[in-house]
Amino acid sequence: MLRNPLFIAIAAAVIALGTFVFVTDAPAYAGKSSETCANCHVMDSMYENYYHSAHQPWAECSDCHLPHDNIVNYYIEKGRQGMHDVYVFSTGQTPEVIRANEHSKQIIQGNCIHCHEDAVETIMMGAQPFDRYCWECHRNVAHGPRGASIVPYQDSNFYPVK
Repeated sequence: MLRNPLFIAIAAAVIALGTFVFVTDAPAYAGKSSETCANCHVMDSMYENYYHSAHQPWAECSDCHLPHDNIVNYYIEKGRQGMHDVYVFSTGQTPEVIRANEHSKQIIQGNCIHCHEDAVETIMMGAQPFDRYCWECHRNVAHGPRGASIVPYQDSNFYPVK
């Protein structure tokens, strides 16, 4: 059996994959724990801000940043965002100020409305246009007063402190 190259290749692949899963704690990435999101050091300040925010006792990162309409969309988006993050980080293209793209903003907005449906019903049904993102007025709620910056107080240049 040890002379069969196919067996040796399969055994080597299983050992390599097992080592990868053990070292990276890969199963954690299938879960929803916010601590897992903070494994990448560029997310340290986002996690720190979230940890001290009003949402921390009630929501995980995935509750805001991933769709919850069905489990298939949830894991497709989780994989898409995860692969994007790995690519950007691995290639050294991480921006100084990390911002959600338009696709992610739509997901986050939908989750704000879903969780706070009773509170926003009068806003959505009222006479005013609903053309702003929730965090334009509620900037400090999800990620604290500093926003989501990897540079301390960087956001104060973009969002004046009130």
